[in-house]
Amino acid sequence: MAPPPAGLKVRAASARDVPSVCSLSNEPGYRWGTLRMPYQTEEATARWLAAFTADDHLLVAELDGEVVGLGGLHRQPGRRSHVGVLGMGVRDACRRRGIGTVLLGGLVALADDWLDLRRLELTVFVDNDTAIRLYERSGFVREGVLRAYAYRSGHFVDAISMARLRGIP
Repeated sequence: MAPPPAGLKVRAASARDVPSVCSLSNEPGYRWGTLRMPYQTEEATARWLAAFTADDHLLVAELDGEVVGLGGLHRQPGRRSHVGVLGMGVRDACRRRGIGTVLLGGLVALADDWLDLRRLELTVFVDNDTAIRLYERSGFVREGVLRAYAYRSGHFVDAISMARLRGIP
């Protein structure tokens, strides 16, 4: 795999990112791999971001001042406080450039080195081969198939449940 683009940085998302995150969320390829609805507004994006709590961490990948990727890590409450749920995506024109690898690396480092999370979970549509390979390279394993997981473009689509365990036998 080629090295990521020079100047790529991962940082915490902020309110100033609302227009960029909204734009990203409305891209067809990005939306195809997520549970996002089409026609997201900046107001809805701002409300979504404002609703995050201390257990929610949203990172952006930024290249040349543009948000080119978005990733979230959401610590679960109570008896699942050792678990983080991940979600992420990369701008359509920026795929296959190592951005997803760097963004996922930032999320995993946050989970391992700062939050001491022991289990990271995610779901990925069964037809998203590129993302599945990225997750498997990063230590995630398939745990099951969620049939008719979501409705996308007029059809029900299955998803794969994946997890990465650390320090758990």
